[in-house]
Amino acid sequence: MSRHLAMRRAAQSGADAMVERLRELVSYESPPGDRRRLAACAELLAGWGEAVLGRPPRRIVHDGLPHLLWPATDQTVLLLAHFDTVWPAHTIESWPFQVTGAVATGPGVCDMKAGIVQMLAALGLLADTSRVGLLLTCDEESGSGTSRSLIEEQARRSGAVLVGEPSTPEGHLKVARKGGSVYRLTAHGRAAHAGVEPHRGVNATVEAAHQVLALAALGGASGAGAPAGTTVTPTLLAAGTTTNTVPESASLAVDVRAWTRAELDRVDAAIRALAPRTPGATLSVDGGVNRYPMSPDVALPLLELAQAAAKDLGLTPPDGVPAPGASDANFTAALGVPTLDGLGGVGGGAHARGEYVDVGLMPDRTALLAALIERLLAEPVPGPGR
Repeated sequence: MSRHLAMRRAAQSGADAMVERLRELVSYESPPGDRRRLAACAELLAGWGEAVLGRPPRRIVHDGLPHLLWPATDQTVLLLAHFDTVWPAHTIESWPFQVTGAVATGPGVCDMKAGIVQMLAALGLLADTSRVGLLLTCDEESGSGTSRSLIEEQARRSGAVLVGEPSTPEGHLKVARKGGSVYRLTAHGRAAHAGVEPHRGVNATVEAAHQVLALAALGGASGAGAPAGTTVTPTLLAAGTTTNTVPESASLAVDVRAWTRAELDRVDAAIRALAPRTPGATLSVDGGVNRYPMSPDVALPLLELAQAAAKDLGLTPPDGVPAPGASDANFTAALGVPTLDGLGGVGGGAHARGEYVDVGLMPDRTALLAALIERLLAEPVPGPGR
């Protein structure tokens, strides 16, 4: 039996164990910012990771948020994943983990707990993990505020970064991602009695409404020179204090996505140049570019290796596609470090109640990841981290 066939069969023999491990991991809810639940989930993963890597993790806590790092001395490959999900505590009570046929559902099952289970199983298939680092963070869904520097530090000392975010529902890997920006625009007005003398006030809600329309004009084909695909989306909106008071303040959150660095910079400049439309109102802007786009040039060499590894295993080589969402791969790619994303579970519906993963494909995707790591250990891809 060939080594690759043996690797694939070993992964298949662990299929049931992977499903049970996924069930347990999903049961450990890990909402953004929930320090107690994130810590409990981290402890579970710390034990699993130590068992397969033979070394304990470094527990890195920032603002009470626990990240787990297993660094390698000569780090040829970094495996990167996050264990926080978008789901609030107690979601599991109304939406428990469930498997129907080959499809598993549950909060965070696809984004991205299946990817973590597959990563750990892939490490267990390798004869030598001494040059493989593993980083599991817990704040990706809230912007990676406390983990970004750690991610970038580990990427710089790595030859390649493999990210366990889910693939597309068709099983395609992700070779490009939009960049993203986050803003909070605040309109400042003047309070007054809404019924007795509204004319003495400066209505911040009205000013915010003007700005919503101005922001909408910055994205897509409607913006001045904006290419299709650039989105500028007003999201959270809050204003006022009581129903009979002219609002003196209104705040508006804005989500921006674009395929190029130049587009993010263009929208950033436009947002900072917004002018108030309501007499007497003023504006302030907080936030900015959160992560620049992931360019295909850092991913395509790794995609070729993944496709070759798939052939070795007797699998159909995966395609590489752009993905509109952002991930921590954006950070590592922006450093020029070879990065390939979408190596996690095959599924879809992320951030929705229909979130699912195909557990029948988990063994083959695990074998693919293990075979890709082996190739990188044998022939590292040149990059700034080496």
